[in-house]
Amino acid sequence: MGETELASSGTSHQALGDEIVGRINHLSAISETPAHLARVFLSPEHRIAADLILAWMREAGMAVHLDAIGNVCGRYEGDRPGLPCLMLGSHYDTVRDAGKWDGPLGLLTAISCVADLNRRGRRLPFAIEVIGFADEEGVRFSSTLLGSRAVAGTFVESALNVRDHDGVSMREAMVKFGLDPEHIGAAARTRRELLAYVELHIEQGPVLEQNNIPVGVVTAIAGATRLAAKLTGMAGHAGTVPMSLRRDALAGAAECIGTIEDFCRTDEAGLVGTVGYIDAKPGATNVIPGVVSFTLDIRAPTDPHRKMAVADIVRRIESIAKRRGLALQLDVTHENRTVPCALWLKAQVAEAVAAEGFSVF
Repeated sequence: MGETELASSGTSHQALGDEIVGRINHLSAISETPAHLARVFLSPEHRIAADLILAWMREAGMAVHLDAIGNVCGRYEGDRPGLPCLMLGSHYDTVRDAGKWDGPLGLLTAISCVADLNRRGRRLPFAIEVIGFADEEGVRFSSTLLGSRAVAGTFVESALNVRDHDGVSMREAMVKFGLDPEHIGAAARTRRELLAYVELHIEQGPVLEQNNIPVGVVTAIAGATRLAAKLTGMAGHAGTVPMSLRRDALAGAAECIGTIEDFCRTDEAGLVGTVGYIDAKPGATNVIPGVVSFTLDIRAPTDPHRKMAVADIVRRIESIAKRRGLALQLDVTHENRTVPCALWLKAQVAEAVAAEGFSVF
């Protein structure tokens, strides 16, 4: 959409930008606590946010509904009813202490773009559907991408029985939210209904920023493997157990974490590894930790490289545990394959970026 076309409709890039930023700020105020942004799946705050987003979609000229998993959905018909759609959007749940741009940028930008089309009375040769996925982060029920899984038809119904930290099952939380857990299958879309899916997202790394480039074109979604590790040694008094007789689970975990970091740092093919959570028990200043749990997230641009890296890292962790006399439990909790983005779609996005005068990265 060029500047002249926008100006003729009484709109400008600045006006659209101001609308998007204003709504992002509005949405970020909907949080379980004012101290930090937290809007988890199926919470009261999540419902308030859903209703607000549906209202914005309605104002933009879309037919709206809340689907069976809690995704907020809006449809703007093409030049004739019932055409396949270009799907745009992102998620509206958050991690705890989240950034306000993560998710809402893509969702609210899409709504504003549709609103501009509607103001100008313009219809395209395809429909546009804007979707706000109810759960991407997996904070509450430790299972990510629930919203998009329902749309893709890959939702696993056993997840409905998973309970959160307060003992509430997903099934119970859905009913309280106003949803029917028995009809999640109704959220699934068929391939013939969709032309493509495009998502605008804030950069979650420093690459564009360090290169002073405002926008980039994503080439692939990196595959990810997540593991939960548990090392069991022997707790003991910090003052009476000699160093040579210790089976310190935390010291073993520290060696594992250092080994993971070193392994990923020396990889030259885009491998990244993160230990994002650690818990040591009994957790007293003067007690040698007897049990330590930690998580591991491994990602790479290709599946074969990621799988080989995971196998190598697991062998190294096993070796450390054996040498230190620690029992090891290691479970894969999540695995997603690498998904390359469509070449034809990347080319069109790159052309649009270049048309605005920006370098394509």
